[in-house]
Amino acid sequence: MSRVTPFSSPLLLGFDAVEKTLERIGKGGEGYPPYNIERIRGRLPDEPPANGRPVPDILRITLAVAGFRPDDLEVTTEENQLTIRGRQAEDKDREFLHRGIAARQFQKSFLFADGMQILGAQLKNGLLLIDLARPEPERIVKRIEIAVSD
Repeated sequence: MSRVTPFSSPLLLGFDAVEKTLERIGKGGEGYPPYNIERIRGRLPDEPPANGRPVPDILRITLAVAGFRPDDLEVTTEENQLTIRGRQAEDKDREFLHRGIAARQFQKSFLFADGMQILGAQLKNGLLLIDLARPEPERIVKRIEIAVSD
């Protein structure tokens, strides 16, 4: 039995990589740490006005990483993938009578579109904030010449 996918239409050419990416995302699914993704229109809340300049939309990824220090976190990008890793070192000198807060490792990855720019990351009140800019794409209309051969 052959598999029919949304990208198997003859009108969608060159979307093989997108299909593979969506399959990879669908296989993931660990929910730790919890996170939000929000769109901030125009400018960041702590940024001055742009004085009439067009400002791209900002996407902010917020991860709940309470208990992690900046040294325990690593934010990297490779091609179009943002990866956040958290590793807490076990403190052998501490004796817990009850341990409800786990020292847990995690890795969370996000894929982003071509042209996205990472503006920065900050750790604030147990939340890791990562800001990305999505510049407005330039609309280009290109005329294709038709070669005539008889």
